[in-house]
Parts: sequence; structure tokens; C-alpha cells
Amino acid sequence: MNSAAWFERAKKVIPGGVNSPVRAFNGVGGIPVYFKSGKGSRVQTEDGTELVDFCGSWGPLILGHARDEIVEAVTQAAADGLSFGANTAREAEFAELICSLVPEMEMVRLVSSGTEAVMTAVRLARGVTGRRKIIKFDGCYHGHSDYLLVASGSGLLTGGISSSAGVSPAATEEVFVAPYNDLAAVEDILKNYGDEVAAVIVEPIAGNMGLVEPVPGFLEGLRAATSNCGALLIFDEVINGFRLAPTTFGHTIGIEADITTLGKIIGGGMPIGAIGGRTDIMSHLAPLGPVYQAGTLSGNPVAVAAGMKTLELLRDESPYLKMEILGKRLADGINRIAEEKNMQIHCAQRGGMFTPFFRKEPIRNLTDSKACDTKEHARYFHHMLQSGFYTPPSAFEVAFVSASHTAADIDAFLEAFGNTFPQV
Repeated sequence: MNSAAWFERAKKVIPGGVNSPVRAFNGVGGIPVYFKSGKGSRVQTEDGTELVDFCGSWGPLILGHARDEIVEAVTQAAADGLSFGANTAREAEFAELICSLVPEMEMVRLVSSGTEAVMTAVRLARGVTGRRKIIKFDGCYHGHSDYLLVASGSGLLTGGISSSAGVSPAATEEVFVAPYNDLAAVEDILKNYGDEVAAVIVEPIAGNMGLVEPVPGFLEGLRAATSNCGALLIFDEVINGFRLAPTTFGHTIGIEADITTLGKIIGGGMPIGAIGGRTDIMSHLAPLGPVYQAGTLSGNPVAVAAGMKTLELLRDESPYLKMEILGKRLADGINRIAEEKNMQIHCAQRGGMFTPFFRKEPIRNLTDSKACDTKEHARYFHHMLQSGFYTPPSAFEVAFVSASHTAADIDAFLEAFGNTFPQV
């Protein structure tokens, strides 16, 4: 059976045929690709084709598919037992490793997903401050909990909506939304409601409206503004964490968030999330404090084994310079070709992250991102797919260069990109 046959079969028993909406290809059109296996920078599909993968399971696979050491760690852990719902030594070791790599994290609570980590972080901020309101940013996606599905990015943008049916107005009425990179808007909200705001939550580098970096002074201003009014600053580093260095992005730039959420990379491809911060804040979590959080699979031994081996490899091998060089090679190549062909496109890049935006002007917020030509992105996606390269099937997602990619992969990508996109 090929991808089309599997998709038809899946649609009979899975809503829309997919277990996550962006996989449906609604943002680019066509039949979703079904993966069969992966190794290094490449995946094999149910259609019998091989693709160079620049999606990397939407970020977790920074070391590539099926890295031998990670597979071995998972295999050994699975042989000891898939789950216990009880304490294991490996949980403590993993928490110690995270805390050693992120000094601002004095304590860590493991959960099962990035969404769960953010949900816990917001509840914790409300419990610590005794306040209810939060501030988030237009186009930043923090998972699918009710009160954060307001002006969200990622798959919600691909679907042409900025919220979700089934969300009670009561869940969102305590959420202020500001434009990303607009410090003045945040300061204005805090001027009027500062004593009611529990937290400001932000992706330090936005990754769910494409790659959008913070302008100089934005994150520093958020740190100062929240400190001044007694609100907590939450850095959602589910994408950013361990992406540019073997630590958090906040640590690399010297800005200490009160609470940091992690996911993706720290699971090495297995489902996991984490929330961390200072002891005085984290001690509000049960059983020490009154803020309740629990999970049968929290600290799952197989996921912890994959994550621990991933972080150890990132710490010891530090492939970040390689990914930066390859990422810049790719982005510079796209921008050079676009200039030569007078294409309305520019490629944003930071480390191994990149997004081709189909407009010339810089992207600073969601309004800018939504002004890009999504039809041209769809043509680009299918052209690259037909040429043997898999990129995110959404104009509002970040693509990733992993440690397993090579200069030859990048040059082949650029050669294919330089060819004329056929009509879709």
C-alpha cells in the first residue's frame, strides 16, 4: 500500500485521517506522505521513495533519525520495563543532568508533553502569585490547552483559524494577547492590569509562525517589566531548548526566566516534557505545595533513557557549530537564488533552524508572517518533495538542519530549489 491508500484507510477510523492536524497537508494540498523508517538525515516512505528530512519530527531529532546510541539506550530501558508509575533512579539522574546544563533550573518536574509542561507552568504561575491573568503573544503556540488557544500559531494558522471550537469564553477571558516583538504593548497592559497578571509567556525565538527572532531589547524588556509588577516570566523553550547550545536559549543570552518549559529535544524522539525553575517557585508543586500536577507516565523510563542519551551526546559532541554552518549555507543559498531570479522570498535562519518566507520584507510578528504568499509556499513544498526533500507542510513552521545532515545534502537541496517550481 502507498501513502494514498493508507490515507484513505486511516480516514475511516481517525478524524481527518491524522492524529495531528498539520499532518493532513491542508496548508499545502495533496496527499500526506506516510513514513516507514528513518536513519540519519533520511526517511523511507510507504511509496518506496527516499527523502532527505528537514522536518525532524518537528524538532526532536536534532541528532537525526535512529541514532545508534539512542536506539540502544531505548532498547535497554524497554527490556527493563516500559512503565512503572513509580519512582526510578533514572528520573533523578535525568533531572540532575538537566539542572547541570541549565543552572537557572534548580528543580525540574518531568511530564509527558510540551503541552502538559506549559499547562503546568501557567497553573504554577497562578498558584505562586495568586493572580489569574496572563499575557501571551499573537502567533506563539503553547500547546492546545483551552486558555492558550487564543491567537495561536502553528497548525491553527494552517487551518485558517486563530482559536478553537469547544473553548469556553471563561477560559480565555483572562488572557491578554500582544503582538510579538511589541514591548510597548506589553508595558501598556501591565500599566493597567499589572497587579492582576500572573505571568507573561513567550517563545524566546518564535517558531510557530515561521522562524521569527526577538528584536534587540524585547526579551530584556519583558524580564524588567514582569519583575517590576510582580508577574512571572515564562520562557516556552519546547522548540528553543537545546536547539542552539547544550542548554536553554535563555541561558545563552543571560536572561533568567522564572519558569522554563522544555520538550521535543529532551525526549530524543520519545514523548516528554519538563518544567523547571528556582526552588522557591517549583516548591509550590504538589506534594510540597498546593499546586497540583500528576501523570501516570511522567518520567517514563523509556522516554527518559532516550532524552538522557540525547542530551549527553549534545553536551559531549556539541554539533552546534556544524549545524550553524550548514544552516547558514542553506539560507544564504536560498537568498542568493531568490535575488538572482527576482523571487519574492527570503530565508530566515538561526543555527540549524530556517524558514523560507515568501515575501521580501523582514518578518517581525504574526501580521508580517500572514502577509507571505502561502500559495507559493505550497508550490515550493511540493517541488522540494518531488525532488526528494521533506520540509514542514506548513508555511508557519520552522524547518531544521540536524547534526546528521551533510554539506552534500544542503547543496543538493539548493540545486533542486534553484529549479523552477511547477504549478501545483
